[in-house]
Amino acid sequence: MSDLETLCQMAIEEQDVSLLAELAEEYDAYSGELETARLETLLSGEYDNCDVIISFHAGAGGTEAQDWAQMLYRMYTRWAERRGFKYKLIDWLDGEEAGIKSASIEIEGDYAYGYMKSEGGIHRLVRISPFDATGRRHTSFAAVEVTPLISDDVEVEIRPEDLKVDTFRSSGAGGQHVNKTESAIRITHIPTGLVVACQMERSQHQNREVAMRMLRSKLIEIKERQHLDKISDIKGEQMKIEWGSQIRSYVFMPYSLVKDHRTNFENGNVNAVMDGDLDGFINAYLSM
Repeated sequence: MSDLETLCQMAIEEQDVSLLAELAEEYDAYSGELETARLETLLSGEYDNCDVIISFHAGAGGTEAQDWAQMLYRMYTRWAERRGFKYKLIDWLDGEEAGIKSASIEIEGDYAYGYMKSEGGIHRLVRISPFDATGRRHTSFAAVEVTPLISDDVEVEIRPEDLKVDTFRSSGAGGQHVNKTESAIRITHIPTGLVVACQMERSQHQNREVAMRMLRSKLIEIKERQHLDKISDIKGEQMKIEWGSQIRSYVFMPYSLVKDHRTNFENGNVNAVMDGDLDGFINAYLSM
């Protein structure tokens, strides 16, 4: 800011109008850096600087809801690409005709969880369904679950007898390795009903390792969020998804609008949002 003021003062003293374009460009860059720095001061939560796991679950409604879950998957991977973050697919379960029943990705980047923590909840879609021959308007729901990937330094006790481990054949987009062996892993934490799965690594051992990291992170995050003394205090009924409590609505028809119901932030360019333009929603949530 000091450099900009000096440059501006020079331009005024020398009556040099040619510096105006440079000043405007420098000011725009400064404003962007200032906003980034301001947001980072808001990212002061215990796990905000962690990488993040995002899971997608289609709601009731068959193909339309499964297509919506895949649209959300695309939206968040586009957001990660825009920020220069890395992401990798952990789990993927195809829909019956189109879309996905569920999927999980890991996003790696500075403050990935801090930015993404605003996105957990129920997302509602209103549009003319391409799967309805009569062209009726449909409302669909999908759940987005956001979990910080907590480092191994944090100790947590998970009893082996509390785990149900299933192996199955991979079904996701994993190249030649998929469908050759039963290397995919699904782990159920019996006391809470939490289920995690991984099928994208090359061996059963690697998939189990990733799934256990996911389970461990979820249990720690829930324990901290609910201010519980120990993991065993987490109750299964607290893990249920309620399909009526959407955090955000995406309306394609009869008008174009994305609205967050917690902050009232809106964006009328629904296509830009679906291409990963989420910063307005994230900033509004963090500022709130």
